[in-house]
Amino acid sequence: MLAKTNIEQQLRKVRNKRIGSKDVLAEIQRIFDENESHRTAIKESLAAPARNQVLLNPSTLEKDNIFHLEDIKSLCIRYRLRFLDSHFFKGEIPEEAISKIRRLESQYQIKLSGFKVMAPSKLLKLENADDPLLFLPLPNNYFYLLHKWGNDLHPFRELLMWPYKTFENLVFTVFLLSILLTAITPMELFTKSAVTLQEYFLMFLFIFKAVGGIVIYYGFAKGKNFNTAIWNSKYYNA
Repeated sequence: MLAKTNIEQQLRKVRNKRIGSKDVLAEIQRIFDENESHRTAIKESLAAPARNQVLLNPSTLEKDNIFHLEDIKSLCIRYRLRFLDSHFFKGEIPEEAISKIRRLESQYQIKLSGFKVMAPSKLLKLENADDPLLFLPLPNNYFYLLHKWGNDLHPFRELLMWPYKTFENLVFTVFLLSILLTAITPMELFTKSAVTLQEYFLMFLFIFKAVGGIVIYYGFAKGKNFNTAIWNSKYYNA
């Protein structure tokens, strides 16, 4: 009777003929060293200011992950986010994102750079004057979404950031807040006679000016600006 063929043993024989059993560990270590060296170079590229950008052909990438600059700008303005070069990001880029970049570089045999990050200001190292997304630039103001990590944004973030979207939004918010404060103000503390509509209107004007003054002072003191102006600004007080 003929013995059955053990595929595992045959595989080991093929490998040992190619490099020898003593060199197996050395080859594995060399592969790991090359992999680690490549990953280190990618991390350095993410942390360094972009110089020359190599743009991939969008037709070879996943269409669902390609976004135009106008789409990114619109979302940043809605949620008060920043869209800046990756070297401004002060958190840790996850290893999964590094792996995705490494696969792309291996697939196209090029070194990628010019990465962008979309994130709240608190996650970025801004110069003085919750949910990051890592992008790779493409031709014609398109960007390829490489990786998303971290926690999702608060469900009320869009609503909370709405007053900072434009000057008109801020004025309207101050107007509504002044009406609310006027409505809950006990007018009996200011007059012993019957409260008239005119007195409520004068109180509203007083409160509107007070709230508006506080908002303006806070805005100038903290160097704040509207979402439409800061979405791609690297300055903290832009």
